[in-house]
Amino acid sequence: MRLKNKTALITGGNSGIGLATAKLFIAEGARVAITGRNRATLDAALAELGPNAIALQADATDVAATEQAVADAAEAFGKLDIVFANAGVPGRTPVGASTLEAFEQVLRTNITGAFFTVQAAAPYLNDGGAIILTGSVMSEMGSPGSAAYAASKAGLRGMSRVLASEFAPRGIRVNVVSPGATRTPIWDSSAPTPDAKAQLEKRLSGVIPLGRLGEANEIAKTVLFLASDEAAYINGAELFVDGGTNGAPFGGPVFRG
Repeated sequence: MRLKNKTALITGGNSGIGLATAKLFIAEGARVAITGRNRATLDAALAELGPNAIALQADATDVAATEQAVADAAEAFGKLDIVFANAGVPGRTPVGASTLEAFEQVLRTNITGAFFTVQAAAPYLNDGGAIILTGSVMSEMGSPGSAAYAASKAGLRGMSRVLASEFAPRGIRVNVVSPGATRTPIWDSSAPTPDAKAQLEKRLSGVIPLGRLGEANEIAKTVLFLASDEAAYINGAELFVDGGTNGAPFGGPVFRG
């Protein structure tokens, strides 16, 4: 097992990529603390994860709550080996139709929340540990209406490299996993019905070279790799898990003759 006797903290671990990663970590021998805003979804996730997990309620934008959750996780486990700062929110912020509140909410959650999660965890992290941040292919795609989201994920990339330098003396690696379009609850607000989801998936799949959306478990496997000793010499890197969207943008089905 790749994470035997390891401990991990996963923010936004109550659904989607975070929950899939928590399941995989536990299957690989880790004990896992998950955080999330919603007590009901946390309890449901905990029921799936079993006795090697704990669930702590904390909003990523609430620094004090995040610090308390990290402290509680460290108290339960002794120390932490892995931090997966995964909590994030989408949000449309088109020029001419965006409010300051909406724009700042995305930034506070996606980048400020990630930084203060890492800062809170730093004293409890074992030397030689791993920090993984969740970026996004959207940081490079120039998708209209996504200025705040794209900025937050591009900011994570820049921040991760600074953190990699700062944590290097302790042998703690900092890397980013950047998913492309992935089948998770993040799409519920933009596609609230089965028909809307089907149409959205068809449209998105057309520009993905592999011709389909990713699965949360596929992202989780990359996070597992970065958290494990198999990635012991990977530091300050960003891995795109996007079916080729970033690396081969004209390989999608819609571009084929």
